[in-house]
Amino acid sequence: MENAPVMIAPSLLAANFLELGKEVEMVNRSEADWFHLDVMDGRFVPNISYGLPVIAQIKKLARKPCDVHLMIEEPEKYAAEFKKAGADILTVHAEACIHLHRNIQQIKSLGMKAGVALNPHTPAVMLENVIRDIDVVLVMSVNPGFGGQTFIEQTYQKIRQVRQLIKDNQATALIEVDGGISTENAGQLVQAGANVLVAGSSIFASADPEKTIAALKRGAL
Repeated sequence: MENAPVMIAPSLLAANFLELGKEVEMVNRSEADWFHLDVMDGRFVPNISYGLPVIAQIKKLARKPCDVHLMIEEPEKYAAEFKKAGADILTVHAEACIHLHRNIQQIKSLGMKAGVALNPHTPAVMLENVIRDIDVVLVMSVNPGFGGQTFIEQTYQKIRQVRQLIKDNQATALIEVDGGISTENAGQLVQAGANVLVAGSSIFASADPEKTIAALKRGAL
């Protein structure tokens, strides 16, 4: 896993929603690997974003996998609907799942890859008993709920801990990192063990988003 090329997942939460079709096509053309789609319920996190109908529309144009990040309570109630809308990877929060193993099995039984996200305060060891069952560990490098936040420096150490957990258990999960990612810290994140970098504001607020995606890839090499 350490030698795999870094993947970039632009977060459409930062896109211009009046030009969503054009933004999706830009990601299709770019060197990005996944579409990162953030779903918020206003309960698990203090914000509300888009949901199933918007994801279904994005899926019609997307030529790359849709990586759906559920920042919601009781995600098991909606897993099948997100599969129907077009999710290829479905990530739930460890903190939102009382029966996390069951959630993971449900996602996989629906034919999606299963991800588990950890908030900044949640230790990597929380995943010890499910690490071999999951495809993606999403390490939050900001507190979830809002875009444009400042990167939390402790994240580097946490990525190293997750990498060690994967190695110790002979697991194959990818490490994804989300929040405050830019060309300045991409290289250091990959050095710590990250495989997938989620970037929103740094891509969509830039003068040339495609060039920024390419720069993120290069900066992470």
